[in-house]
Amino acid sequence: MTYAVQLVTAFLGSLGFSVLFNVRRTKLLIAGFGGLLSWGVYLLLAQWLTEGPMLCFYASVCVSIYAEVFARVKKTPTTSFLVPGMIPLIPGGALYNTMQYAIAGNWAEFFPTAAYTLRVALALAAGIILISSVMRVAAAAAAAVRRRHTEPLQK
Repeated sequence: MTYAVQLVTAFLGSLGFSVLFNVRRTKLLIAGFGGLLSWGVYLLLAQWLTEGPMLCFYASVCVSIYAEVFARVKKTPTTSFLVPGMIPLIPGGALYNTMQYAIAGNWAEFFPTAAYTLRVALALAAGIILISSVMRVAAAAAAAVRRRHTEPLQK
């Protein structure tokens, strides 16, 4: 039951951010489903992995692929689906605790919490960059193949 609640709230949270980011009405459900997907992958992989940054990396890879595919299908910028899909993965609690420890001067708790938060942020960014780079290379290769097949034959 708790997984269902988490997935529904991930969907609704992503849907809310989609509205905030002015995603068009026809694309809201797709953007909201990206959040459900990212958190679903996180929960699924948490059955086998215990390292939070690795869970976030794999979830960000999945939601990045999802965003790239639907951006091409719906002919819209990738960020319309990527940003809302990443919302459930943002380490808000860890970031809050990091800042709380810094303000309180509790350096013994600050440094490990800050390191964890930074690792999660880097894992999210690495997943996005990996898929974005692969998609750019694939698009360039596809364009080169199309160009090669549409050029007139040389005599």
